[in-house]
Amino acid sequence: MEDINDLMRAADEAMNAAVEHLQYELTKIRTGKASTSLLNDIAVNYYGAMTPVNQVASISTADARTIVIQPWEKSMLRPIENAIFEANLGITPMNDGEVIRLTIPMLTEERRRDLVKQAKGVGEEAKISVRSIRHKALDTIKKAVKDGYAEDAGKDKEDGVQNLVNKYVKSIDHLIEVKEKDMMHV
Repeated sequence: MEDINDLMRAADEAMNAAVEHLQYELTKIRTGKASTSLLNDIAVNYYGAMTPVNQVASISTADARTIVIQPWEKSMLRPIENAIFEANLGITPMNDGEVIRLTIPMLTEERRRDLVKQAKGVGEEAKISVRSIRHKALDTIKKAVKDGYAEDAGKDKEDGVQNLVNKYVKSIDHLIEVKEKDMMHV
């Protein structure tokens, strides 16, 4: 009995992790608005160690379409600029000797639709992950029923797993819907 409850908790945690990963992946999809999260995965060589940009510079948004990066050491301007070029963000950094400015270009309608497709694809991957967790949980419950776990209780646990799946799929759909509205809003 305790193993099945542990299974339910583990399935809930794993499905929640899939949704959290989706949220992280969605932050990396540009919406045409300046967001400091665009630079989260960019690292620079800082005295021989690859270091995230946000640990060697102050990053802020000056307005809805401009990100400002102010390194704590002026010698880091060029490495940060190069790292942004290498990250292939589709944005050209402007270095004025003090700060680096990134101006986010307006998205075309076609590009917005492509980004919506990309977001939906990431959402579908999250749903697949949730369904995979369901499949493993149901297999474990069926095995427990074969090994003597009460059949009625097993059916209740299967229903519980399906309720978790429904809850997390609904959450995924909501996240994708919000992102789509954000991307399609001009």
